[in-house]
Amino acid sequence: MKVVGLILGGGAGTRLQPLTRERSKPAVPVAGKFRLVDIPISNCINSGIQNIFLLTQYNSVSLHQHIAATYRFDQFSGGHVRILAAEQTPDSDVWFQGTADAVRRSIRYFRDDQPDLVVILSGDQLYRMNVQEVIDTHLKSGAEITVSTTPVDRDAARSLGIMQVSDQGQVLQFVEKPDEDTVLDGLAVNDRQDAFLASMGIYVFNMDVLCSLLEKNNQTDFGKHIIPEAIHSQRVFSHVFKGYWEDIGTIRSFWEANLALTEPVPRFSFYDMDQLIYTRMRYLPPSKVNSCELVQSLISDGCILSGKRIWRSVVGLRSVVGEGSMVEESILMGADFYEQNRASHASGIALGIGRDCTIRKAILDKNVRIGNEVVITPDGKPDEVDEDLFCIRDGIVVIPKNTVIPDGTHI
Repeated sequence: MKVVGLILGGGAGTRLQPLTRERSKPAVPVAGKFRLVDIPISNCINSGIQNIFLLTQYNSVSLHQHIAATYRFDQFSGGHVRILAAEQTPDSDVWFQGTADAVRRSIRYFRDDQPDLVVILSGDQLYRMNVQEVIDTHLKSGAEITVSTTPVDRDAARSLGIMQVSDQGQVLQFVEKPDEDTVLDGLAVNDRQDAFLASMGIYVFNMDVLCSLLEKNNQTDFGKHIIPEAIHSQRVFSHVFKGYWEDIGTIRSFWEANLALTEPVPRFSFYDMDQLIYTRMRYLPPSKVNSCELVQSLISDGCILSGKRIWRSVVGLRSVVGEGSMVEESILMGADFYEQNRASHASGIALGIGRDCTIRKAILDKNVRIGNEVVITPDGKPDEVDEDLFCIRDGIVVIPKNTVIPDGTHI
């Protein structure tokens, strides 16, 4: 049986601004050295799916560069991660209008592979899944479409697509973001706290069914249009996934998901050698710790840490923390390069964090320059703030990529 994987990577990620100001959502760094897109690609590869297509559109340059530098299969395996970018053609001069529209307008590029099944995955979620288990559910149930679902509580159900399923697992009803309690009561699977089955945005389609559904109408979104309507005409089943799953949709969820990785026993672990998460090979030196106390933190390659203390934080590639500086509950995305002359920048401020700084509950995007004696914290400020040098989203301070913060600044 031939299976291809389609990863949806074209969304604008507006709720992750300013992290998506210069990159697409799947290209956002996670856990210090990975990109979000590495998660679904690794899940496919670990599940034996090696014919993978990535659909891209918004701010896609860095995403394309990462894929080209990372996923190179040998000539004997026949595998590939192939980019299908949004394009204008004689038949269409508009960009992708949604998830289903993206697949509809790209289907000609993988139809010739003659796959039996198409697995569609999101490019902006954190989870580890054996996709073959979803395929097994699909085949055993005789489904034409299988939707991966995960148990969630009532509060989470209000912001997700919720399924009502039969005892055999067939999907009977799909409601996008139900808000009324009476509707939620009708969708509950049981009386437990996690009583609702939420769509993970991961689907298995029979290829002929996918083609038929996309060709007979112009609807643009799988979750809003295609799946709810297909319930009435196709055999749609649920595969319940009970592992860790996090949708990285907001600054707060991104910050929480990263900091959760610093727990002594995290719910999602990058240390599982049986199901590796792959990323770009880099030839960076080991991180150097001069005088810094490190507590419950992830430290990526190539860092130079001279600070006073780093606690419960994620420190990205090539990060520099100056003497006397403290970093708490923060994400440092690091830098794309080393500076040979650290004071060569026009501002006179070097890459990284300077001396005697305090960084708390913040996300520092790549290549930022933080001067000496700078304080960055959301304490005492509104949850939502927009300024030239920073913004606050959901109570988290975000310093955009390439920003320069002068000496003595208090944020």
